Amino acid sequence: MNAGARGVREVRLGKVAFGRPGRLVLIAGPCVIEDEKTVLRHAERISRIASQAGVPYVFKASYDKANRSSARSFRGPGMREGLRILARVKKEFGLPVLSDVHCREDIPAAAEVLDILQIPAFLCRQTDMLAAAARTGKIVNVKKGQFLAPWDMRNIVEKIEAEGNRNILLTERGVSFGYNTLVNDFRGIAVMRELGYPVVFDATHSVQQPGGLGHASGGQPQFIPLLARCGVAAGCDAVFMEVHENPAVAKSDGTNSLALKNLRSLLVTLKKLKQVLASDGE
Repeated sequence: MNAGARGVREVRLGKVAFGRPGRLVLIAGPCVIEDEKTVLRHAERISRIASQAGVPYVFKASYDKANRSSARSFRGPGMREGLRILARVKKEFGLPVLSDVHCREDIPAAAEVLDILQIPAFLCRQTDMLAAAARTGKIVNVKKGQFLAPWDMRNIVEKIEAEGNRNILLTERGVSFGYNTLVNDFRGIAVMRELGYPVVFDATHSVQQPGGLGHASGGQPQFIPLLARCGVAAGCDAVFMEVHENPAVAKSDGTNSLALKNLRSLLVTLKKLKQVLASDGE
């Protein structure tokens, strides 16, 4: 890992480099592992689109959505089966993979497969979770809680660094504004980059309306492209998007997922915008 622009550390994952000036990374996939065939189909199609656009890609899908609004909501296949499927994604497509970890005790097993351990927003201040993830030596992506200011992430960074791990990504995913509403303050991307690590912008959870449907979260997916462009313009190093071939039937977060058919054009736009900013010195 090398120091990137403005003191941002370049966090490397094979051929993928977070924080490299002028380069944008895509983290994308269906919200949850619905079944093996669906995951493999999405991994292949998104990988092809990212490759054609010349954008480094990390596949994302959760094996367990432990923070669903309702106990009746689909959570995924669980850790053991989910990790098996993600390992197959790595083997068949040569992709790095990311998934959420919700329990400290699951982290060692998850780290055997995952290239990036993601700490969910609601758990971002859990010291034992952060320390356990950090001790694996893997990249740790921490989603900033909807209840935190961007400068509050300094304490989280220091908890991970205290374990000797500097493979850190920080993700902006919106701030609680009021009943079932999130908003984005794009100054937060610049503030978090000042902590010295690459920042990911979560363009799909940012349009989420938490609990907005009563039994589940709602969303405003028509604003995903707008917010993604804003995030890149504000200087993010990677864009996180939940992408589904048919959001209307997705088993989790379909109401705030980008339709797969719209990914190619958006990704081309985001890459061009990142390059323009780089030519202007960002």
